[in-house]
Amino acid sequence: MALPLKLEKTHKTPGVTLAGETLALDLSGGLWLPEHRTLVVSDLHLEKGSAYAARSGQFLPPYDTRETLATLHEAVARLDPACVVCLGDSFHDAQGPSRLDVADRALIAALQEGRDWVWISGNHDRAVQDGIGGRFADTLTVGGLTLRHEPADKPETGEVAGHFHPVGKVAMRGRAVRRRCFVLDATRLVMPAFGSLTGGLNVRSDTFDTLFPGGFTAHLIGDGRVFAISRTMLVRE
Repeated sequence: MALPLKLEKTHKTPGVTLAGETLALDLSGGLWLPEHRTLVVSDLHLEKGSAYAARSGQFLPPYDTRETLATLHEAVARLDPACVVCLGDSFHDAQGPSRLDVADRALIAALQEGRDWVWISGNHDRAVQDGIGGRFADTLTVGGLTLRHEPADKPETGEVAGHFHPVGKVAMRGRAVRRRCFVLDATRLVMPAFGSLTGGLNVRSDTFDTLFPGGFTAHLIGDGRVFAISRTMLVRE
């Protein structure tokens, strides 16, 4: 199955189930829980570009935060969630909030208005605990789901996690397509990175074999839809 290279503006979100909960895999890279009116996004890595500049003098395009927030704004406007859960590494480092542009800070405040907003702690931003609105938690239970940043060492039924920035690669008809993806089995789901300036780990790596010893399905974010691809159809880098 060849995947077109540009995303369309339609949003066909396949429904899957985990721990008895209905999940919609959104083209934005977010996870929509319709029964709870909850949108889950992972690994925004806001202010990653400014973090590189501050630490090493390596200047990256300074628009990553704005692009990520624009994508999040579209998803929030379209779905109108009662709750938004940011699943860790929302900022690239603990000083990220202090480097936010005034307009970006205002957009975050506008997105939070009138809804519950939960920042889950990640390995990059664990020290961020205030000054950015919303509330903070290490984990969050929503229905039968447990939301956390890093997958637990032992599979826990209903776990939704991020951290690994999964990408899947398909090679067909003389070309290869590499896309962000959701990774899912009957027990857990690993989210794609939502941020515009994030790398990705190929799901054919040993890391995902450890996380999903019985195999998995990767749901690649394609043009106008999310494609369910079995592990055996995916290739390594």
